[in-house]
Amino acid sequence: MLKHLFCLLIPALPLIAAVEKPRAIVIFYTDDLGYHDTSTYGCDKLPCPNLDKLANEGLRFTDAHSTHSVCTPSRYSLLTGEYAWRRPGTGILPGDAKLILPTQSERATLPTLMQQAGYRTAVIGKWHLGLGRSNEPTNWNCPIEPGPKEVGFEHSFILAATGDRVPCVYLQNGNVVGLDPKDPIYVSYKTPFPGEPLGRTHPQLIKPNARSNGPQHNCAVINGIPRIGYMQGGHAARWVDEDMADRLTEEAIRFIADSAALNKPIFLYFATNDIHVPRAPHGRFSGKSSMGIRGDVTLQMDDSLGRLRAALTEHGYSDCLFIFSSDNGPVINDGYFDGSIRDCKGHNPVAPMSAGKWRDGKLTGGKYGIMEGSTRVPFIVNWPGHTRIGDSSALISQVDLARSLANLVGAEIPNDALPDSRDQLPALLGSDPVGAPHIIESNNGGTLALRCGNFKYYRVGNTDHLYDLSSDLQEQHNLAAQRPKIVNQMSTLLRQLQRRGSK
Repeated sequence: MLKHLFCLLIPALPLIAAVEKPRAIVIFYTDDLGYHDTSTYGCDKLPCPNLDKLANEGLRFTDAHSTHSVCTPSRYSLLTGEYAWRRPGTGILPGDAKLILPTQSERATLPTLMQQAGYRTAVIGKWHLGLGRSNEPTNWNCPIEPGPKEVGFEHSFILAATGDRVPCVYLQNGNVVGLDPKDPIYVSYKTPFPGEPLGRTHPQLIKPNARSNGPQHNCAVINGIPRIGYMQGGHAARWVDEDMADRLTEEAIRFIADSAALNKPIFLYFATNDIHVPRAPHGRFSGKSSMGIRGDVTLQMDDSLGRLRAALTEHGYSDCLFIFSSDNGPVINDGYFDGSIRDCKGHNPVAPMSAGKWRDGKLTGGKYGIMEGSTRVPFIVNWPGHTRIGDSSALISQVDLARSLANLVGAEIPNDALPDSRDQLPALLGSDPVGAPHIIESNNGGTLALRCGNFKYYRVGNTDHLYDLSSDLQEQHNLAAQRPKIVNQMSTLLRQLQRRGSK
């Protein structure tokens, strides 16, 4: 272990020869999906045949991580190759937040570099990275910029924030889809609009599985669901939650088909809303799982995955590097009394339901936290003819995707771009069984945890925490007092990485 720590500051050397560019690169990013939430990772009660197929034909990782235990900072890190805790204002954003990503004129991001390498780029689904930069409130009734286009996405069809936040409309390339100019949109996160129904004043309008469990999710009622924030107008443009998965999937398929007609390679960042709240599955999935509404939207997520992969094949993109993962660890009850706790039937989304292959994968923690279950997420890489087939225990962080993919397509990376991202392509394809020498995990409380091999270190208040995950995956036995030398080495390394970057 000590020798390993001393080697952490030595730059990693390439482990494989250069490979050709894939015709398509797709990142399928789920929301709040836990490590053990699907059959692919040990939950037999939630069969996900499309995800199973993706894993069985590719490489399934058992120690891969989002950079943060909540959504906005994880998405920021994935697209910028920079840990979000380095930049103020990258926590969970309100629905009317300003853009936090650097634009193309400011600094290169993953979509910028993919675009420069000749790929037609698109983001479809949940955005939650802010829009516009004016000091004035966002005007939703005219084109909004900067946004996805200015950070490198040629095409976008997005939710401004999350499904439980206003405005509850789609934006395509900076414009609200289906907006009636005679019914302009107004949004506020401070003051309700007179006459508009609210969850706390109009409970009779709320659908049975959408009752709020607190004041935050008890504002504007849209489609029978109380949201965070207040909204007036834009009635013709408002989404229908039950149709959201289909709408996003259809838009992604349209992008694939249009790109094929142009004979262009593609980079698609597909960020589904499932399985985030509010959970409102389409009728063909409602009641179809044995684990309630949260299970139903998991099946819906798997359906989107299967349809997307089928479209890639149909339109000539079989040569596709397909990456599946989640933005953070799981949460069961997160703002609504939707029956998820009642219907989960003892399911622990970070621990397997049965013994067998996954019996050693019992984690603790989840969304918002700093334990392993907070950032250790499902992660699958599938590129026919290039990825090793099987499982990998390599240590992986999503912050490393940016440089790995940029190098793969031969992009020229400016010196100031992707500051925390390392090229981990050998690990992603399966030739390197070790992966990153270290990664940093974080939470909204400002805690940073350092992983080096199987050791995990973090400090809360005046207390050091050190765990050996090889024998204590649930982080129950703090070894800080018994292993002061390792604590000193890891705390020193963490401070160094905070100052100079994490490569």
